[in-house]
Amino acid sequence: MTTVVGVRFKKAGKIYYFDPDGLDIEEHDHVVVETARGIEYGYVAVGPKRVAEEEIVSPLKKVLRIARKEDMEIHKDNKAKAIEAFRICERKIEEHGLEMRLVDVEYTFDNNKVIFYFTADGRVDFRELVKDLAAIFRTRIELRQIGVRDEAKMVGGLGPCGKAVCCTTFLGEFEPVSIKMAKEQSLSLNPTKISGLCGRLMCCLKYEQEAYDAILEKMPDVGTIAITPKGKGTIIATHTIVERVDVRIRMEDDTEEVFNYGISDITITDEMDPKYASRSEEAKECNGRCINTCKKNNN
Repeated sequence: MTTVVGVRFKKAGKIYYFDPDGLDIEEHDHVVVETARGIEYGYVAVGPKRVAEEEIVSPLKKVLRIARKEDMEIHKDNKAKAIEAFRICERKIEEHGLEMRLVDVEYTFDNNKVIFYFTADGRVDFRELVKDLAAIFRTRIELRQIGVRDEAKMVGGLGPCGKAVCCTTFLGEFEPVSIKMAKEQSLSLNPTKISGLCGRLMCCLKYEQEAYDAILEKMPDVGTIAITPKGKGTIIATHTIVERVDVRIRMEDDTEEVFNYGISDITITDEMDPKYASRSEEAKECNGRCINTCKKNNN
């Protein structure tokens, strides 16, 4: 086991482990650390804790010091310089007629490099732009193309729920989200309704999936024959989150009625109503078309 502290360099950014090197570091302290790209300024998101060796990416870099007043001033100045660098780069992009959108600019703590983050539909020849920027800033220049999810994380905004998007507020890393999750949660497969600001599937589809997986293990398929207190009938609809089903039962007077039961109140058989066998194939074909459309829009 090794003692580490978790450091973030951006709000809701990924947490990286560092060796506290005997320093009296507490959660929320600001620190100066050594990273693969040089000296960086960050804040402690996870206080000192013991972790297994397999959780560490070797070699484990050290925390150089708890941030002093002058370190905070340097960080503040770098942020101000990044705003000006953003304006300059936008002007140069326009002068060169490049089809790219500048998203963010970042100075490394030691001013050894300026990183420009941008999005573009394809490859961009920015060699002349880099020459111009290097001449202006007189330091190393890096242009880094990012995806639409990373752009949404940097820019921020409001999600369909009315709150700030999760990736900006607390999601350190993007987790895999699939169209299968939307289908199992009985959501519309319309891409405009299940996509976030980035145009990709909403990250929040992942949050409840574990609960849905547990419920779906015991939920029957539509068309399954069930034995109820009113007699044998066919399940015509399922309500996953409340664990209930609608059952159509033929009564003694030869009329049909629909009753709502909790799945614990009925007995599920292995039989399937023949009427639903053909409908099941049609539904699969229809869902396949919807899913393919959604995948196309999210690629």
